[in-house]
Amino acid sequence: MITTIHYKSKKIQIDLSKPLDISIAIGSPNQQVLAWYTKNPKIEPVKNNDWVGSVEQGACVNFNNIFFNPHAHGTHTECVGHITKQAVSINACLKQFFFITELITVAPETLGDDLVISKKQLQFALGNKKRDSVVIRTLPNTNQKYGAQYYKTNPPYLLEEAAIYLKEKGVKHLLIDLPSVDKEEDHCKLLAHRAFWNVSGVVRTDATITELVFVPNTINDGSYLLNLQIAPFENDATPSKPVLYKIEN
Repeated sequence: MITTIHYKSKKIQIDLSKPLDISIAIGSPNQQVLAWYTKNPKIEPVKNNDWVGSVEQGACVNFNNIFFNPHAHGTHTECVGHITKQAVSINACLKQFFFITELITVAPETLGDDLVISKKQLQFALGNKKRDSVVIRTLPNTNQKYGAQYYKTNPPYLLEEAAIYLKEKGVKHLLIDLPSVDKEEDHCKLLAHRAFWNVSGVVRTDATITELVFVPNTINDGSYLLNLQIAPFENDATPSKPVLYKIEN
């Protein structure tokens, strides 16, 4: 089912019947990614006196409460409100949902006791390509990322120079398969977040960061159409479902 869409005066052909979902779900019963010292999310039926919102337990409907943290329990998209005193909502910041994106694969480099993604690596991977969005897949890349327990593991992160490079290149939407673009314990410096959103200058309120994606190895590096789907929460971050479509032409 090849469909032609118009994107910034260009005609792009995609097959809508072949979506490539790169999200990690919240509440998986078998494996749940965790970060930032949180416990597992809870999905449980409402209880009201003797009534339990579960068909299995006698109700006519399933009626669950869900307790989770968007930053810790799965793929999520955040805006500059994540690091500002002023409340800024991702639901207000993200108003377009389709972007041309470049998927790149990077093996983080050793820097002291850390593994980092540098400006040089991004320059090599992106070259002279101009993209609205970039998806970074890190190596090694295994299915263990679906249920990784990231707290106190010092995962790889972006150097400030790398975030500045992406900002200056005009990338508005950054997606990465790590719990954060910044170092796990950085004494609240948040250098990559601050640089990408340009908080020391004209703040990029229309830019977003999506963390904890997972890109299977069966998806090749290259250009895709990204559909960045979010849940409409009035919060700095929300669960999201980024979906890639291969560009056919």
